[in-house]
Amino acid sequence: MYYNENMNSHSLYERGIKMEKVFLTRENDMSTITFNRPESYNALDIDMLRKLEEIITEVSENDDKIVLLTGAGKAFSAGGDINMMTKIANKEQFEGLMDTLTAIATNLYLLPKIVITAVNGSAAGLGLSIALASDYIVANEEAKFGVLFAGIGLIPDGGGHFFLKERLGVHQAKQFIWSLEQVKAKQAQKMGLVDLVTEEKAEIAALEIAQKVQMAPFQAVIRSKMILHEAKQEELAAYLVEEKLGQVKASQTEDHQEGVQAFLEKRFPIFQGK
Repeated sequence: MYYNENMNSHSLYERGIKMEKVFLTRENDMSTITFNRPESYNALDIDMLRKLEEIITEVSENDDKIVLLTGAGKAFSAGGDINMMTKIANKEQFEGLMDTLTAIATNLYLLPKIVITAVNGSAAGLGLSIALASDYIVANEEAKFGVLFAGIGLIPDGGGHFFLKERLGVHQAKQFIWSLEQVKAKQAQKMGLVDLVTEEKAEIAALEIAQKVQMAPFQAVIRSKMILHEAKQEELAAYLVEEKLGQVKASQTEDHQEGVQAFLEKRFPIFQGK
């Protein structure tokens, strides 16, 4: 990038933000967190996850009432970056990644603000887990939702088990986890995964919800949220501990190695149950 006399400091700032894989903007009492790897359908690598953890902490300290989560380009997030998984060298690195996911899930769930996720395109795997931590999920009618972890021999993480159980109940949650299916927005709404489906870009409908929340008695709204969520805090923590233990074990299986290799080779995996 080269400087020219028509490029002011604001435009330089905007260009710098848009080069970040995850970035935060603030306007009208709302913090917007944007996943920004559109060329990879916002697949989440370790840099993005660490940055997301930092941004959630930063947002927790500001005065905005609303948090909007969204993704640049054609997807909210396709989930964890498969290439990241091939670069994790040892158990300690994997456990460090799981600790980051624990912090993201916990801090997002306990954020004393109204969190709205706007989904265009796909919300899959870890991307779905993060979306489910919000108070509202708004989806474009063409959006798709799937757990999909089993396709690479892993289990849901990022609090996925807890959040799916909360929205679907145990029986439907486990069947959806096992199914490897992606469901479109209207079906996801019928299941309870999605709160609002729109023909417009999801962000437009999300902003309408944000405006209604801003007109509500906010302290009462947040107090109700925190009563409900704080009562579940220990339960979420227990799920996250079990996800970490289970994911570390799953990552060491032959089925996981086969799942990753099949994904990279663009073929169906052949699992052996090992």
